[in-house]
Amino acid sequence: QVQLAESGGDSVQAGGSLRLACAASGAEYGRFCMGRFRQVPGKDRERVACITTDCLVHYADSAKGRFTISRDNDKNTLYLQMSSLKPEDTARYYCAAAPNSRYFCQIGSCLQTLDDYPYWGQGTQVAVTS
Repeated sequence: QVQLAESGGDSVQAGGSLRLACAASGAEYGRFCMGRFRQVPGKDRERVACITTDCLVHYADSAKGRFTISRDNDKNTLYLQMSSLKPEDTARYYCAAAPNSRYFCQIGSCLQTLDDYPYWGQGTQVAVTS
């Protein structure tokens, strides 16, 4: 079991930046692949980025070149640095964790569907105004 607590959501103007954090507790954080997802009301939750236990990173097309995912295993914290934000980035952002017993985590292919991640944070709201 791992518990995830999120922070960093805010309202920002288009072109601005934000850094989201996700603090983990209750388990050995370094043994989890971590994912970032987002959801707009009325739409499916979508993948944004992920990072493996070996710090391999993968990004959805919407995030490439603008978002950077990273992890600090000493602080048990996941970060998502978002820059050049657009109004279409407005969503509730979630972090998720999957143990490295999962095959996709072992082979470094962490950009999976939300069903593959059993542990979730409560989400943090990001609003980008034009």
